[in-house]
Amino acid sequence: QEFANGPFSEVFMIQHGGLVYYGGLIGAAIAGLGYLAWKKLPIWKITDIIAPSIALGSVFGRAGCLLNGCCYGRPCNLPWAIQFPNGSDAWDQQFHAGLVSATGPSLPIHPTEIYSAGLNLLLYLLLAWQFRRKKFDGQIFALYLIGYAIFRSIVECFRGDYPSDHIHDGLTSAQVVSIPMVIAGLLLLFYFWRRAAAVKR
Repeated sequence: QEFANGPFSEVFMIQHGGLVYYGGLIGAAIAGLGYLAWKKLPIWKITDIIAPSIALGSVFGRAGCLLNGCCYGRPCNLPWAIQFPNGSDAWDQQFHAGLVSATGPSLPIHPTEIYSAGLNLLLYLLLAWQFRRKKFDGQIFALYLIGYAIFRSIVECFRGDYPSDHIHDGLTSAQVVSIPMVIAGLLLLFYFWRRAAAVKR
């Protein structure tokens, strides 16, 4: 309805939401691969160089999510649970559900932003370590796709910010996208491995 009433004004209002990591990753990948192909540059060699840095960048991105109060987790009683202040997105959701008072903070919740930052840091370290040992071009990029999708799906299990219409057969939108992403990574890995093996013959 918002786009129907003002498509050219609302579509650029990114402060209203709509920015998600997977959309940016897919869009950037298409644009980047297209540019490298246009310039006739070694596509998979360059994507291998870039992939670890994408994971590292996500560490800082999730730190920003923590400061902004978005991408928050479900309520829990764990020792490392965190609370967001009155007026935050987590508090607002819980207040409208009748779970918190109008003056107090949110309930203790999973620090999903920290989970995600930690797993992305681990992914960066694994990819950087593997980069020096890679057997063929495209290997690191394919491993990034697989690793990120798996780690993201794990964190999604603890997220509490999704409305019910973003859950599909028990899976969040990001988990649904993660399935073809893992498949794409595995197919690329198999393809690059077969191509490298054929060259050695």
